[in-house]
Amino acid sequence: MTLPGITTGNMGASALILLLLCGVAFSVGGILISRLIARSSKNAVKSEPYECGIPTSGTSWVQFNVGYYLFALIFLVFDVELVFMYPWAATVKQIGVPALFEIIIFMFILFMGLVYAWRKGALKWM
Repeated sequence: MTLPGITTGNMGASALILLLLCGVAFSVGGILISRLIARSSKNAVKSEPYECGIPTSGTSWVQFNVGYYLFALIFLVFDVELVFMYPWAATVKQIGVPALFEIIIFMFILFMGLVYAWRKGALKWM
């Protein structure tokens, strides 16, 4: 399907190079313009790492409990699962019963992952 006035001829490499150059030009141009226009002031408070308004104490290299990362990964797994369920929900009427069985298997596999994480203690908040 072609749109009126748009040809789909030989636009391969030259269009890609032009798109890349325009992207770089807009990015660099935006940074340069902001540096020229914006006022800047340097002080010790601005160079500190952001700590929610609390003054920093000690070193910033501290060990975190790995449970926080496991909790975040489990959240991402179920977040991605939800993204996979949107196309399924949109086409379930056209596909019919096979789609129902496929999503049941998919949900069962994810449920088994949740049970595994629960038994390993990955869902216990520190």
